[in-house]
Amino acid sequence: MAYTGPIIDAHMHLWDLGKHYYSWLQDVPLPGNPAGDMSLIAGKNYLPADYAADALPWRVQSLVHVECGLPTDKQLSETDWLESLVAAGAPIGAIVAGANLDDPNVEALLEAHASRPHVRGIRQIVNFHADPAKTYGPSDLLLNDQWRAGFGLLAKHGLSFDLQLYPAQMETAAALADAHPDIALVVNHAGMPTDRDEAGLALWRSGMAALAQRPNVTCKVSGLAMVDRAWTVESLRPFVLQVIETFGVERTMFASNFPVEKVHGSFDAFYAAYDAITAGFSDAERQRLFAGTAAAVYRIA
Repeated sequence: MAYTGPIIDAHMHLWDLGKHYYSWLQDVPLPGNPAGDMSLIAGKNYLPADYAADALPWRVQSLVHVECGLPTDKQLSETDWLESLVAAGAPIGAIVAGANLDDPNVEALLEAHASRPHVRGIRQIVNFHADPAKTYGPSDLLLNDQWRAGFGLLAKHGLSFDLQLYPAQMETAAALADAHPDIALVVNHAGMPTDRDEAGLALWRSGMAALAQRPNVTCKVSGLAMVDRAWTVESLRPFVLQVIETFGVERTMFASNFPVEKVHGSFDAFYAAYDAITAGFSDAERQRLFAGTAAAVYRIA
Protein backbone atom coordinates (compact mmCIF):
# COMPACT_ATOMS: atom_id res chain seq x y z
CA MET A 1 0.00 0.00 0.00
CA ALA A 2 1.32 3.45 -0.91
CA TYR A 3 2.47 5.59 1.99
CA THR A 4 -0.21 8.15 2.84
CA GLY A 5 1.14 9.48 6.12
CA PRO A 6 2.82 12.80 6.90
CA ILE A 7 6.04 13.86 5.24
CA ILE A 8 8.73 16.18 6.47
CA ASP A 9 11.14 16.77 3.61
CA ALA A 10 14.44 16.73 5.47
CA HIS A 11 16.53 18.43 2.78
CA MET A 12 15.38 20.97 0.19
CA HIS A 13 16.31 24.40 -1.19
CA LEU A 14 14.69 27.68 -2.21
CA TRP A 15 16.13 30.74 -3.90
CA ASP A 16 15.16 34.11 -5.30
CA LEU A 17 17.79 35.14 -7.83
CA GLY A 18 16.73 38.76 -7.52
CA LYS A 19 17.59 38.82 -3.82
CA HIS A 20 20.85 36.85 -3.79
CA TYR A 21 23.44 35.89 -6.40
CA TYR A 22 24.15 32.15 -6.55
CA SER A 23 27.25 31.68 -8.69
CA TRP A 24 26.56 27.98 -9.30
CA LEU A 25 23.16 28.91 -10.79
CA GLN A 26 23.90 32.27 -12.40
CA ASP A 27 27.48 32.46 -13.64
CA VAL A 28 27.94 32.40 -17.43
CA PRO A 29 29.13 29.94 -18.51
CA LEU A 30 27.59 27.76 -15.82
CA PRO A 31 30.32 26.21 -13.64
CA GLY A 32 30.86 22.47 -13.60
CA ASN A 33 29.05 20.84 -10.68
CA PRO A 34 29.86 17.44 -9.17
CA ALA A 35 26.11 16.97 -8.59
CA GLY A 36 25.40 17.05 -12.33
CA ASP A 37 24.39 19.46 -15.09
CA MET A 38 22.42 22.23 -13.40
CA SER A 39 21.25 23.93 -16.62
CA LEU A 40 17.67 22.70 -16.11
CA ILE A 41 17.30 24.73 -12.93
CA ALA A 42 19.85 27.50 -13.53
CA GLY A 43 18.71 31.08 -13.92
CA LYS A 44 15.25 30.45 -12.45
CA ASN A 45 13.74 31.31 -9.10
CA TYR A 46 12.64 28.40 -6.93
CA LEU A 47 10.06 29.56 -4.41
CA PRO A 48 7.56 27.84 -2.09
CA ALA A 49 4.88 27.68 -4.80
CA ASP A 50 7.33 25.99 -7.18
CA TYR A 51 8.21 23.41 -4.55
CA ALA A 52 4.54 22.80 -3.72
CA ALA A 53 3.78 22.12 -7.39
CA ASP A 54 6.72 19.72 -7.70
CA ALA A 55 5.78 17.84 -4.53
CA LEU A 56 2.23 16.93 -5.58
CA PRO A 57 0.54 14.57 -4.81
CA TRP A 58 2.60 13.81 -1.68
CA ARG A 59 1.44 15.15 1.71
CA VAL A 60 4.44 17.28 2.63
CA GLN A 61 3.66 19.00 5.92
CA SER A 62 6.97 20.63 6.76
CA LEU A 63 10.35 21.39 5.21
CA VAL A 64 13.96 21.48 6.31
CA HIS A 65 15.64 24.16 4.24
CA VAL A 66 19.37 23.71 3.70
CA GLU A 67 21.70 26.56 2.75
CA CYS A 68 22.38 27.14 -0.94
CA GLY A 69 26.05 28.07 -1.19
CA LEU A 70 26.07 31.82 -0.71
CA PRO A 71 29.26 33.70 0.26
CA THR A 72 29.94 34.54 3.90
CA ASP A 73 28.54 38.05 3.75
CA LYS A 74 25.16 36.80 2.46
CA GLN A 75 24.62 33.77 4.69
CA LEU A 76 22.68 35.61 7.40
CA SER A 77 20.68 37.42 4.73
CA GLU A 78 19.60 34.06 3.34
CA THR A 79 18.38 33.01 6.78
CA ASP A 80 16.44 36.25 7.26
CA TRP A 81 14.84 35.87 3.82
CA LEU A 82 13.75 32.34 4.76
CA GLU A 83 12.31 33.59 8.05
CA SER A 84 10.29 36.12 6.05
CA LEU A 85 8.91 33.26 3.95
CA VAL A 86 7.86 31.45 7.12
CA ALA A 87 6.11 34.61 8.29
CA ALA A 88 4.27 34.67 4.96
CA GLY A 89 3.08 31.09 5.42
CA ALA A 90 5.77 28.87 3.91
CA PRO A 91 5.85 25.50 5.75
CA ILE A 92 9.55 25.69 6.65
CA GLY A 93 9.92 23.95 10.00
CA ALA A 94 13.70 24.20 10.27
CA ILE A 95 16.59 26.03 8.64
CA VAL A 96 20.10 24.67 8.21
CA ALA A 97 22.03 27.87 7.64
CA GLY A 98 25.31 28.50 5.88
CA ALA A 99 28.53 29.35 7.71
CA ASN A 100 32.19 28.94 6.83
CA LEU A 101 33.58 27.30 9.93
CA ASP A 102 37.15 27.97 8.81
CA ASP A 103 36.51 31.72 9.11
CA PRO A 104 38.29 32.92 12.28
CA ASN A 105 35.38 35.32 12.88
CA VAL A 106 32.62 32.75 12.39
CA GLU A 107 31.28 32.87 15.95
CA ALA A 108 29.43 36.15 15.45
CA LEU A 109 27.61 34.62 12.49
CA LEU A 110 26.77 31.46 14.44
CA GLU A 111 25.37 33.56 17.27
CA ALA A 112 23.25 35.55 14.83
CA HIS A 113 21.95 32.44 13.08
CA ALA A 114 21.10 30.82 16.41
CA SER A 115 19.03 33.84 17.40
CA ARG A 116 16.65 33.27 14.47
CA PRO A 117 13.61 31.20 15.47
CA HIS A 118 13.81 28.43 12.87
CA VAL A 119 17.57 27.88 12.62
CA ARG A 120 18.55 24.45 13.91
CA GLY A 121 21.92 23.79 12.35
CA ILE A 122 24.73 24.74 10.00
CA ARG A 123 26.02 23.29 6.77
CA GLN A 124 29.29 23.88 5.00
CA ILE A 125 29.89 21.33 2.26
CA VAL A 126 33.12 19.47 3.02
CA ASN A 127 33.19 16.91 0.17
CA PHE A 128 36.81 16.40 -0.87
CA HIS A 129 37.88 13.96 -3.55
CA ALA A 130 41.17 13.38 -5.35
CA ASP A 131 39.29 13.49 -8.65
CA PRO A 132 38.92 17.18 -9.63
CA ALA A 133 35.57 16.41 -11.29
CA LYS A 134 34.15 15.12 -8.00
CA THR A 135 35.65 17.42 -5.40
CA TYR A 136 33.76 20.41 -3.98
CA GLY A 137 36.85 22.18 -2.66
CA PRO A 138 40.63 22.25 -2.90
CA SER A 139 41.32 20.54 0.43
CA ASP A 140 39.73 18.38 3.11
CA LEU A 141 38.27 20.84 5.62
CA LEU A 142 37.80 18.07 8.18
CA LEU A 143 41.60 18.09 8.58
CA ASN A 144 41.86 21.88 8.89
CA ASP A 145 42.57 23.08 12.45
CA GLN A 146 40.79 26.41 11.97
CA TRP A 147 37.72 24.62 10.61
CA ARG A 148 37.72 22.18 13.52
CA ALA A 149 37.89 25.09 15.95
CA GLY A 150 34.87 26.64 14.26
CA PHE A 151 33.04 23.32 14.36
CA GLY A 152 33.65 23.12 18.09
CA LEU A 153 31.65 26.34 18.58
CA LEU A 154 28.39 24.76 17.37
CA ALA A 155 27.51 23.19 20.71
CA LYS A 156 27.76 26.55 22.48
CA HIS A 157 25.03 27.88 20.20
CA GLY A 158 22.84 24.76 20.20
CA LEU A 159 23.48 24.05 16.52
CA SER A 160 23.74 20.76 14.66
CA PHE A 161 25.92 20.20 11.59
CA ASP A 162 24.81 18.84 8.24
CA LEU A 163 27.71 16.70 7.06
CA GLN A 164 28.01 16.42 3.27
CA LEU A 165 31.11 14.35 2.67
CA TYR A 166 32.51 11.39 0.73
CA PRO A 167 33.25 7.89 2.07
CA ALA A 168 37.03 8.45 2.24
CA GLN A 169 36.37 11.18 4.85
CA MET A 170 34.09 9.14 7.08
CA GLU A 171 36.65 7.75 9.50
CA THR A 172 37.86 11.29 10.17
CA ALA A 173 34.26 12.42 10.64
CA ALA A 174 33.58 9.56 13.05
CA ALA A 175 36.52 10.69 15.17
CA LEU A 176 35.16 14.25 15.03
CA ALA A 177 31.80 12.97 16.29
CA ASP A 178 33.61 11.25 19.17
CA ALA A 179 35.45 14.44 20.04
CA HIS A 180 32.19 16.44 20.10
CA PRO A 181 29.44 14.16 21.47
CA ASP A 182 27.31 17.24 22.21
CA ILE A 183 27.08 18.21 18.52
CA ALA A 184 24.50 16.38 16.40
CA LEU A 185 25.80 15.48 12.94
CA VAL A 186 23.47 14.68 10.04
CA VAL A 187 25.04 12.81 7.13
CA ASN A 188 23.73 14.27 3.87
CA HIS A 189 22.72 12.32 0.78
CA ALA A 190 23.30 8.81 2.12
CA GLY A 191 27.03 9.47 2.38
CA MET A 192 27.42 10.05 -1.38
CA PRO A 193 28.83 6.68 -2.55
CA THR A 194 30.40 8.21 -5.63
CA ASP A 195 33.05 5.55 -6.33
CA ARG A 196 31.03 2.59 -7.60
CA ASP A 197 33.74 -0.06 -7.91
CA GLU A 198 34.00 -2.79 -5.27
CA ALA A 199 36.63 -0.95 -3.23
CA GLY A 200 34.66 2.30 -3.30
CA LEU A 201 31.45 0.65 -2.15
CA ALA A 202 33.27 -1.26 0.58
CA LEU A 203 34.72 2.04 1.82
CA TRP A 204 31.21 3.55 1.85
CA ARG A 205 29.77 0.65 3.83
CA SER A 206 32.58 0.65 6.40
CA GLY A 207 32.54 4.44 6.74
CA MET A 208 28.78 4.53 7.23
CA ALA A 209 29.05 1.79 9.84
CA ALA A 210 31.70 3.80 11.69
CA LEU A 211 29.52 6.91 11.67
CA ALA A 212 26.45 4.96 12.79
CA GLN A 213 28.34 3.70 15.84
CA ARG A 214 28.31 7.28 17.12
CA PRO A 215 24.95 8.04 18.76
CA ASN A 216 25.11 11.73 17.79
CA VAL A 217 25.06 10.91 14.05
CA THR A 218 21.95 10.47 11.88
CA CYS A 219 21.56 10.13 8.11
CA LYS A 220 19.42 11.48 5.28
CA VAL A 221 18.47 9.24 2.37
CA SER A 222 18.52 11.71 -0.50
CA GLY A 223 20.68 12.77 -3.40
CA LEU A 224 21.51 9.26 -4.55
CA ALA A 225 20.84 10.20 -8.18
CA MET A 226 23.80 12.59 -8.00
CA VAL A 227 26.02 9.50 -7.95
CA ASP A 228 23.65 7.23 -9.96
CA ARG A 229 22.31 9.35 -12.78
CA ALA A 230 20.75 6.45 -14.70
CA TRP A 231 18.99 5.38 -11.50
CA THR A 232 16.05 3.04 -11.17
CA VAL A 233 14.14 1.91 -8.10
CA GLU A 234 16.16 -1.29 -8.16
CA SER A 235 19.50 0.52 -8.41
CA LEU A 236 18.58 2.69 -5.41
CA ARG A 237 17.13 -0.17 -3.36
CA PRO A 238 20.36 -1.66 -1.94
CA PHE A 239 21.67 1.77 -0.93
CA VAL A 240 18.45 2.86 0.75
CA LEU A 241 18.16 -0.43 2.61
CA GLN A 242 21.84 -0.38 3.60
CA VAL A 243 21.45 3.07 5.17
CA ILE A 244 18.36 1.96 7.08
CA GLU A 245 20.04 -1.24 8.23
CA THR A 246 23.13 0.68 9.33
CA PHE A 247 21.45 3.59 11.14
CA GLY A 248 18.08 2.04 11.94
CA VAL A 249 14.74 3.71 11.21
CA GLU A 250 15.12 5.87 14.33
CA ARG A 251 18.14 7.66 12.84
CA THR A 252 17.28 7.65 9.13
CA MET A 253 15.14 10.22 7.29
CA PHE A 254 13.96 10.62 3.70
CA ALA A 255 14.47 13.85 1.75
CA SER A 256 14.07 15.18 -1.77
CA ASN A 257 17.10 17.43 -2.29
CA PHE A 258 14.79 19.45 -4.53
CA PRO A 259 15.18 21.25 -6.80
CA VAL A 260 18.80 20.14 -7.24
CA GLU A 261 17.62 16.55 -7.69
CA LYS A 262 15.10 17.76 -10.28
CA VAL A 263 17.87 17.50 -12.86
CA HIS A 264 17.81 13.72 -12.29
CA GLY A 265 14.08 13.01 -11.91
CA SER A 266 10.73 14.14 -10.56
CA PHE A 267 9.80 14.53 -6.90
CA ASP A 268 7.07 11.95 -7.39
CA ALA A 269 9.55 9.46 -8.84
CA PHE A 270 11.93 9.75 -5.90
CA TYR A 271 9.23 9.51 -3.24
CA ALA A 272 7.56 6.65 -5.11
CA ALA A 273 10.93 4.88 -4.97
CA TYR A 274 11.20 5.39 -1.20
CA ASP A 275 7.63 4.15 -0.92
CA ALA A 276 8.26 1.02 -3.00
CA ILE A 277 11.52 0.17 -1.26
CA THR A 278 9.92 0.36 2.21
CA ALA A 279 6.61 -1.26 1.26
CA GLY A 280 7.31 -4.15 3.64
CA PHE A 281 8.03 -1.92 6.64
CA SER A 282 5.48 -1.29 9.37
CA ASP A 283 3.36 1.88 9.37
CA ALA A 284 5.28 3.17 12.38
CA GLU A 285 8.64 2.54 10.71
CA ARG A 286 7.57 4.30 7.54
CA GLN A 287 6.19 7.28 9.44
CA ARG A 288 9.53 7.57 11.24
CA LEU A 289 11.46 7.50 7.93
CA PHE A 290 9.16 9.91 6.09
CA ALA A 291 8.64 12.37 8.96
CA GLY A 292 9.48 11.33 12.51
CA THR A 293 13.26 11.31 12.42
CA ALA A 294 13.40 14.72 10.75
CA ALA A 295 10.97 16.10 13.34
CA ALA A 296 13.15 14.79 16.17
CA VAL A 297 16.52 15.81 14.75
CA TYR A 298 15.46 19.28 13.64
CA ARG A 299 13.06 19.91 16.55
CA ILE A 300 9.98 20.45 14.39
CA ALA A 301 6.72 20.48 16.32
